[in-house]
Amino acid sequence: MTGLTLPDKALARAVDSLPDDSLSGTRQAALARFLERGFPTTRLEDWKYTDLKAVADISRRWLESGAVPVDDCALETEIERIRASIDADWIVVANGEVSLPGVVRDGIEVSTYNESSLAPGFEGPLADFNAALLTDGLHIHIGPDASADKPLALLVIDGADSAPAVAQTRIRIEFDAGANARLVEYQASRGAADHYANAVVELDIAGDAVVDYVRVQNRAANHTQTHRTEVRLGDRSVLRYCGFDLGGKLVRNDLDVEVSAPEADVSIAGLYIAGDGQHLDNHVRIDHQVGPARSAQEYRGILGGRCRCVWNGKAIVQQGADGTDAEQANHNLLLSDRCEIDAKPELEIYADDVKCSHGTTVGQIDDSALFYLRSRGLDKQDAMRALTRAFGASIVNRLPIAELAESLAAMVETRLTDLTNGGSQ
Repeated sequence: MTGLTLPDKALARAVDSLPDDSLSGTRQAALARFLERGFPTTRLEDWKYTDLKAVADISRRWLESGAVPVDDCALETEIERIRASIDADWIVVANGEVSLPGVVRDGIEVSTYNESSLAPGFEGPLADFNAALLTDGLHIHIGPDASADKPLALLVIDGADSAPAVAQTRIRIEFDAGANARLVEYQASRGAADHYANAVVELDIAGDAVVDYVRVQNRAANHTQTHRTEVRLGDRSVLRYCGFDLGGKLVRNDLDVEVSAPEADVSIAGLYIAGDGQHLDNHVRIDHQVGPARSAQEYRGILGGRCRCVWNGKAIVQQGADGTDAEQANHNLLLSDRCEIDAKPELEIYADDVKCSHGTTVGQIDDSALFYLRSRGLDKQDAMRALTRAFGASIVNRLPIAELAESLAAMVETRLTDLTNGGSQ
């Protein structure tokens, strides 16, 4: 055992208390793997800057209190508020429980893992913890004839009012060849008690499919989350991905993209805004196994107060993946001298005929730009807000789903107002 541990017997009891269904065997196998490895620790290079002791502590207290499922009636009001803010077809996963919609548009099939006898396909410490405690998973199949007139939105929401709580979410989305789809994954939470959310999302994108995917994380200030997205790209497929991290106390996002077919095109953009007490970590790994193909990453961070952010962008070009074009960029704006950014762009290149670049910048608001805006009548806070808004606009303006624009702009503006006023969240 090299990881952070949990009480073996209490965890086993929690797994045994789940229904005897098609996932039972998967749960027991995942439990055995997790008990052997535990949560990752900072001794691992990929987790060097993110300590999961808080995650282990919340999970331990939840197990010791009986691992009781959360029943938060107040969630319904928050669910309706979020659904009303974005014009989309919604599917809700609340406290790990999947609520299937009554009507699904033509060309889209929606089911649970138990209904489809689908087993979780990805392993690893956090994925194993997820599978061991999984109540059920969400499976979405999108065909080439599915309409993309309105986005499909997945609301992953949790609540914890009176006691520590833990929720597991598993989503697998399969896009058939030639599919054209727009999806929003909205992560939120409420409640004063400590909460840990652990999610695993798998995207399997077949040849010639075009997918726009936006992930919005706006959890409560005292809640933690780990989130892993695994993507497999077919030939000539296109993925336009945007991730926005606004809330949460400790948040870790892992995005792994496998380019295993030629002429795939993946664009990844992200914006993280952090204030007092927040720790936001984004790890992106794109594995170019064949060429020609293209990938581009650009993340921007706005940090204020006492906080810490991590960005690790990696592109691997395997031997034989000639014709690969891989770009990485990370830019950070620091609004105080108490915030910290750990930025690590990485390229691993084992082929000759490639075009690759990477870079990162860290800086503060330009004094001359601030002076110019103040000389035009803006007070200091309004001037700072205008400059930070312009810095983040490079990512916000790349939003591929128009129905989300107004709601997202309001959330970003709220966070920037908080930071420039010297607050946290």
